[in-house]
Amino acid sequence: MLKHVMTGAATLALLFAGPLHAQTGQPAPAPAPATKDADPALWVIKDADTTIYLFGTVHVLKPGLSWFDEAVKKAFDESKEVVLELPDLDQAAVQQAVLARAPDKSGTPLSAKLPAEDKPLYEKAVFEYGAPVGLTVPVMDRFKPWFAAITLTQLPLAKLGYDPSSGAEKVLTAAAKAANKPLSGLETIDQQLGYFDTLPEAQQIKFLEITLKELPKSGETLGKMVDQWAAGNPEALGETINEGLREQPEIGAILLTERNKRWASWISERMKQPGVVFIAVGAGHLAGKDSVQNQLAAYKITPTRVKY
Repeated sequence: MLKHVMTGAATLALLFAGPLHAQTGQPAPAPAPATKDADPALWVIKDADTTIYLFGTVHVLKPGLSWFDEAVKKAFDESKEVVLELPDLDQAAVQQAVLARAPDKSGTPLSAKLPAEDKPLYEKAVFEYGAPVGLTVPVMDRFKPWFAAITLTQLPLAKLGYDPSSGAEKVLTAAAKAANKPLSGLETIDQQLGYFDTLPEAQQIKFLEITLKELPKSGETLGKMVDQWAAGNPEALGETINEGLREQPEIGAILLTERNKRWASWISERMKQPGVVFIAVGAGHLAGKDSVQNQLAAYKITPTRVKY
């Protein structure tokens, strides 16, 4: 096991839909032929007239992984509405939200805010991962540290074989639209960006520092998490994610614990209305001691694991 799992691409891919993972309103491409079966975990909550399914997603996946079948597909087909972390967004809405929060108006370049020992790592990462898409250090220097960290963790994903178009949200969004199911989000894109933007700058810089140091390991770590997700092993996944958040517990509290509490409250209220709902959130939210399932205990609600 890695000594320190990065609070970056690997962890964010299971906790945070984020600006670069956000749905764009464009149709999903034809799925790649399935090459590997996956049986990710699924839970259900039921009372006399309400059923809520809880499904954990990975926001980016490699093409060819067969997960939208069996119990997951059955639960989806049974559901009358679909709820994701973020609603379906067009690219203009995403860009507007990013431009409202990400640019740094202080006048001090980002590279000047980093400790001297981290500047070479920053410049190397921007050159290595940003050059193919036209991103340079002078351009990145105009943004806040949190946005640089998120951008740098997500840029290598395509090179590693991951495709946002193969991510679970993209597939579920396309399926919901095809079936004319109502589609909504638990959060807004501005709210998600605000989790990072409201961090004190010192914490943002620490987030970027950790990201830069652990970036070379992101492929190995994300692969491990996807394997745990595909195997339906939320216990192991929870341990991996908790390790990844250990260096910045304040990030964990914002991205994981507090959001899980709010979503548990939302689910408790939704249980008061009849219907069948399919809720899909990052798999990290349904794993570990601070999971949505454990937060639901405060409302005397106990989800049941669905057997394949």
